Amino acid sequence: MTERNIRLVVAYDGTDFSGWQRQKKQRTVQEELEKVLRKIHKHPAAVTGSGRTDAGVHAIAQCANFYTDISNMEAKRFVPAINGLLPKDIRILDACETVHSFHARFDALSRTYRYFFIANHQALPMERRYALQLWRQPDISLLNDYCRFLRGEFDCTVFASSKDKSNSRYRYIFDALFFTESNRIIFEIRANAFLWRMVRSIAGTLLFYEERKTNPDDFFKIISSGNRALAGTTLPPEGLFLWNVEYYSAGEN
Repeated sequence: MTERNIRLVVAYDGTDFSGWQRQKKQRTVQEELEKVLRKIHKHPAAVTGSGRTDAGVHAIAQCANFYTDISNMEAKRFVPAINGLLPKDIRILDACETVHSFHARFDALSRTYRYFFIANHQALPMERRYALQLWRQPDISLLNDYCRFLRGEFDCTVFASSKDKSNSRYRYIFDALFFTESNRIIFEIRANAFLWRMVRSIAGTLLFYEERKTNPDDFFKIISSGNRALAGTTLPPEGLFLWNVEYYSAGEN
């Protein structure tokens, strides 16, 4: 019997996780999901995610898939079945059966991240897990002037961690912008893929040079230099969310 391929939409509070990807002696989202699927299937079932969020990073709509040999369960029934066994900081939002060849990581067209900031008031205690406190009001117009240079395919070495193991540091960024929503400032960026800690490095670099009122043309020269020493501080993970993952279709049969 051919196994069925199930696509999941997963949300999680990343605060108490060492990221998505399973690691020895570390609590990860992937491992928690696989532990539950092992209980349901009575044997191991591997889960593939659309990307590897860093330790402390949250997700609103992480995409994942797994193969099941359970033939008599409607795909959507996996939502309550899995949620009933998961810890409270992970939730399955949707499940559907997809084509056998679907791969959550390799079939993704783009990933969108949002980084949340609080700048115009003291962050409340319950906000501090999900937004970064800025002790000044940034110039959003200037930040968006910088963001104009973060579009298209280019070498992202200036934003790359020394521990990043990617074979290529070229990435295609579709869009990047800052905007306000209610009492928060949001940085949104969409790309085909990201290097390890790349979004946090980009956000930190943008704010670093905005605070110094760097000319946009000079900012372009900095990010084109490939010199990691010119990047700003890599921001902490608390305010960062994997917001959306795009595919050619919804992936349903």
